[in-house]
Amino acid sequence: MPVGKAPYKRGWQSAKGRGRQSTVTCGFCGRTVPRYKTFTTYRGFNITDPVLRKELDQSSLSFSPEKVYVCPACARHRSIVQKHDQTGHKVIKKRRKKK
Repeated sequence: MPVGKAPYKRGWQSAKGRGRQSTVTCGFCGRTVPRYKTFTTYRGFNITDPVLRKELDQSSLSFSPEKVYVCPACARHRSIVQKHDQTGHKVIKKRRKKK
């Protein structure tokens, strides 16, 4: 077992008495992950230009953000979550000096 804390809290209590947990696919890499391990982010866009907004048909566009589930690996890679050590401090990689 690796020593240290995971960058997320495992919610084993959510699985009590439910049987098999549901799985979701990661919105970035497509990996199948249990839902309690994922992080949620929202993807979407807003049109800020008022002239363009009036010009476009409101019924054909949906401005509601899309809920995306992200696996722990993609969340770390895309800086949605940062890795922490046992004391709770951010782990900073030390770079080697260039010669």
